[in-house]
Amino acid sequence: MESVESFLSSLQQHNPHQPEFLQAVREVFTSLWPFIERNPRYREYALLERLVEPERTIQFRVSWVDDRGQVQVNRAWRVQFNSAIGPYKGGMRFHPSVNLSILKFLGFEQTFKNALTTLPMGGGKGGSDFDPKGKSQAEIMRFCQSLMTELYRHLGPDTDVPAGDIGVGGREVGFMSGMMKKLSNNTACVFTGKGLSFGGSLIRPEATGYGLVYFTDAMLQRHGLGFEGMRVAVSGSGNVAQYTIEKALELDARVITVSDSGGTLVDEAGFTTEKLAHLAEIKNQRYGRVEDYARERGLTYLAGQQPWSVPVDIALPCATQNELDLEAAQTLIRNGVKAVAEGANMPHHHSGDRCVPGCRRAVRAGQGCQRRWGGNLRAGDGAECRAHRLASGKSGCTFTTYHGGYSSSLRGIRR
Repeated sequence: MESVESFLSSLQQHNPHQPEFLQAVREVFTSLWPFIERNPRYREYALLERLVEPERTIQFRVSWVDDRGQVQVNRAWRVQFNSAIGPYKGGMRFHPSVNLSILKFLGFEQTFKNALTTLPMGGGKGGSDFDPKGKSQAEIMRFCQSLMTELYRHLGPDTDVPAGDIGVGGREVGFMSGMMKKLSNNTACVFTGKGLSFGGSLIRPEATGYGLVYFTDAMLQRHGLGFEGMRVAVSGSGNVAQYTIEKALELDARVITVSDSGGTLVDEAGFTTEKLAHLAEIKNQRYGRVEDYARERGLTYLAGQQPWSVPVDIALPCATQNELDLEAAQTLIRNGVKAVAEGANMPHHHSGDRCVPGCRRAVRAGQGCQRRWGGNLRAGDGAECRAHRLASGKSGCTFTTYHGGYSSSLRGIRR
């Protein structure tokens, strides 16, 4: 049988200059290969080759007019990766770093995360190299509306259901879903992550962050530990990070860091509910920076740095891919970290994995596919998708039948 290295070498030849995608496939298939070797039937009919090749990749330009009346041009994609068990489902990301490699890695991982929910959802991802930072609300609206003039034709409740991601929150989802309604002449917009006032799901914004903390707490309790009194480092300051902090505070943890692309804030006294509300107001309403919060609070701000040099008991990377590399992992271990759990998509760079084998007694590590599935579950299980897929039986099975094999513990987690 072909070795995993031979398979990955062939994949690299077909996908040069796509490091993030190749990294994601390597992490999954290296773990999966012993099972494949014991069950060679999965190599028949090129199942693995089909699993790593998107069913469809859509690339298009987005032309929009800025506040000075100048035409700007960005590039956008939608990677419809796998629809084996349901329509493509995955977020839209707006960030200057977005490229095809990043979206393919996200779509690949999304396929497994959505399958883990046991809901009939496939995997996909989309986005643009548009940078919303520094843009007015009118500019962001015009960009979103222009993007949808092309993307809308590729979406639908039985085809592809987008959501938010980095740079795409409720505001951007609202702009895109509103434009899609106008273009399609259909009020049954397929976006998830909308506001509650126009079809969104209760607790959807909180789901990923809350799920991360619940899962991490269960992992800690298995080792006789818990969040109470623990020093916690959180990276990022967006939706996932904010609700991770909120739930960690409920469990009496002391969260001492947040970050963004500009740097890291350190608050040794720890966040409180009032401090978190202040941060959320800056990030969600003023669309400001962590540096603004540090200045207004008179707190330490480490420009251009990540949180991993700060001694903590628990590290929760909630920002972006590859933010925790070998040097950061070594620093965390030297400082006595007890657990690292992923809130972002693939936040561990593969170089950091080399630290873990010799430190397993000290470090409990949990991968994001397990931790982030709460957000995917809430999106798929909410009224937005349920009305289209589950209640109507369009997935080929009813909700009750599809989940008939749940164990009691999994049903409890879903509740």
